Amino acid sequence: MKTESEKLSPTRVKLTVEVPFDELKPAVEAAITKIADQVQIPGFRKGKVPSKLVEQRFGRPAIMQEAVNDSLPDFYQKAAAEAEIKPVGRPEVEVVEVPGLDGSEEGNLLFTVEQDVRPEIALPEFSTYEVEIEEPEVDEDAVEVRLTELRERFGTLVGVDRPAQDGDFVSLDMVATIEDEEIESVEGVSYQIGEGNMLEGLDEALVGLSAEETTTFESALAGGDRAGETAQVKVTAQSVKVRELPEADDEFAEMASEFDTIDELKDDLKKQAAADAEGNRVALARNALLEKLLEELEIPVPEQLVEDEITSHLENEGKEAGDPHGEEIREDTEKAVRAQFLLDEINGTREVQVDQNDLMSYMTQLSAQYGIEPNQLLQMLAQSGQLEQIFSEVQRSKALDVVLAEVVVKNASGEVLDLGLKGAEDEDAEGETSEEEPAEKKAPAKKAPAKKPAAKKAPAKKAAASKDEADEAAEEKAPAKKAPAKKPAAKKAPAKKAAASKDEAAEATETE
Repeated sequence: MKTESEKLSPTRVKLTVEVPFDELKPAVEAAITKIADQVQIPGFRKGKVPSKLVEQRFGRPAIMQEAVNDSLPDFYQKAAAEAEIKPVGRPEVEVVEVPGLDGSEEGNLLFTVEQDVRPEIALPEFSTYEVEIEEPEVDEDAVEVRLTELRERFGTLVGVDRPAQDGDFVSLDMVATIEDEEIESVEGVSYQIGEGNMLEGLDEALVGLSAEETTTFESALAGGDRAGETAQVKVTAQSVKVRELPEADDEFAEMASEFDTIDELKDDLKKQAAADAEGNRVALARNALLEKLLEELEIPVPEQLVEDEITSHLENEGKEAGDPHGEEIREDTEKAVRAQFLLDEINGTREVQVDQNDLMSYMTQLSAQYGIEPNQLLQMLAQSGQLEQIFSEVQRSKALDVVLAEVVVKNASGEVLDLGLKGAEDEDAEGETSEEEPAEKKAPAKKAPAKKPAAKKAPAKKAAASKDEADEAAEEKAPAKKAPAKKPAAKKAPAKKAAASKDEAAEATETE
């Protein structure tokens, strides 16, 4: 097989591939067998039809088309590997010449592929980089915020005889209709005004509504078969309540903690706030470094990949292609793709290791963001096949931390901060497997091979031992709970692309 590569742009290449008939011949024989297994010809048992009769009955062109369609994915993968490209998005395949149409066994299969690829990124010398962050302060206000949150956990709801205000709790009934057809209804649901986790426009409709009063508003449905369609929503406030908080005194400290006095509880809350502030410093520095790199480095993105991402986003929200919201998210989508390319490039140079502790730590952060128990979230992601995506997110984040350890981080006063991060050498030393330690615990990051544009889904990227640990964590730690309808996503990552048709002999190559 011969492959020629032509660079069309920083993010797109054209492969011209020639495959001798000898290499195509096994696919031709397999195509004949496949057709013979699918047809019934009088006088022959199914699957026992002679090759010559298959060729006479269906014609050589039909056999060659089947052979080419079935073999193109493997030939494409070999060509991509030979050309050393890093494909993203959907390949565009054109079959230029098919040999053997006249029954001969001569000539070459000739096809071309235009493919978006990851751009080449010249990473800087990170030890020369300097970023500045505004350190989060641990003051009395921070302690008071934590104390209020703790008091809210022990608060009680008390009914009030007045119109509802922001922050109030309303017990409500709600009916959604489209053209007088009832689509969905709920009764006795407790909702805090301002949460914004139900229908858009509900908060505005509830403010000023007293108990037993009803109002209507329009909103796009968030789920179900009619998701995205605008419905008339009638909402009735059955009751309006406020949350009364217990006094912050010694009695509360004894009830809500292991401490005997409120002063001891506040001291502990201050320590917790200090620990969080330490973690926040790392997050702030990480974001500052990423923003600086994205601003300074030239990272082009494939136009089609961005369009596919926007289309996928709109579909998830129940919107049609071309919706104005697509232009609103274009800039953020391009930035997200550039960030992913950059972090993958960093990871490729550092090859960081991700273990089960890293994965569970990330799960804890995600679960806090979406209000779901970590083990339940892990189980949901495992069931939906998203663990590999989460693993990649953790790997990218850790790769950024590795280079952040080389960067000088200062606060607003110009003081150099020690974030306690490990550099690449520390990661390598920690990742080495000792003589007493089983080899399975070592989890080196591996680059994925070029994906097939195949009709059958290409095998998922193996994420080394740590990916196995992730699966084990999902099986062993996740309780058997029913996953909620709303599927939380991790940090936005490019979604899987729609497949190209079989006639084009190619399917989508997934964005890593």
